[in-house]
Amino acid sequence: MSIVSLSKIKKADMKSAIIKSLNLIGYQFSRDIQRIVIKPNMCYYWDHSTGQTTDPEFTGALIDILRDNVSSETEISIVESDASAMKCKHAFKFLGYEKLAQKYNLRLVNLSEEKSDPVKVPAGDQSFHLMVPRIIQKADLRINVTKIKYSLEKIKITCALKNIYGCNPYPKKFRYHSKLNQAIVAINKAMKFDLCLVDGNIVAGSQPRKLGLVMASKDPVAIDSAAATIAGVRPNTIGYIGLARQEGLGDTNFVTKGESLDYFKERFPRKDAKKKIMSQAYNLVALLKLGKKLGLE
Repeated sequence: MSIVSLSKIKKADMKSAIIKSLNLIGYQFSRDIQRIVIKPNMCYYWDHSTGQTTDPEFTGALIDILRDNVSSETEISIVESDASAMKCKHAFKFLGYEKLAQKYNLRLVNLSEEKSDPVKVPAGDQSFHLMVPRIIQKADLRINVTKIKYSLEKIKITCALKNIYGCNPYPKKFRYHSKLNQAIVAINKAMKFDLCLVDGNIVAGSQPRKLGLVMASKDPVAIDSAAATIAGVRPNTIGYIGLARQEGLGDTNFVTKGESLDYFKERFPRKDAKKKIMSQAYNLVALLKLGKKLGLE
């Protein structure tokens, strides 16, 4: 049974909440680490206030913790890949990661432009020919910094496992949508991350809501199972979670440490018709703001 920690962000102090979550799972960083890869959720050009993307302030708090615990010579890279409707060069800028990179002297890496090696990975009844970026292969520590979100796709909920789907350097990811559950699992098998953190300060449920949550686990299946439970979805109804367990990526049985899971579950914005309309209106406003930002008005 895997451990999943839950802590509250108090007085906007993300760093303390992350430290608490890491302590609850007994996680310690080695000073011998030379290369760190961090994969935030940058699925689209949504501002972090929508709950759709990882807050650069959260990532910055994590980097502060890393710099306190690893060598000053350790290389830290933020990675993402191009997608059908999202280009890294724009996402890094509009989501605040260019400023973050300048502040902390980080590398921003577009995985779609990195050298990669081919692998063949089975998952369930499918087999996938994938490219694995060398920067991920060579990293000493891989950190998945993700979000809890309802999904418009059949997979229902996205969190840690789905975030690594974005490490696939092939931009036209829609080609995998007909077998998405298997593709998510195959990509996680090809690119295993060491630590999962959930930026649950703002979540994207039926509408964006400030939840003030940080989660941590070394097990992506366990943290996804806990995230689904918080969002009101039974983990055993989510295809890729069950398949990930079968393929040895983690355990759906988990024990929580820290704050009560029920505390966050009661406050998570669940789906209902009224909230769905409000969410659509909120997203329309966000798109209009983005259009102005891009000069499309």
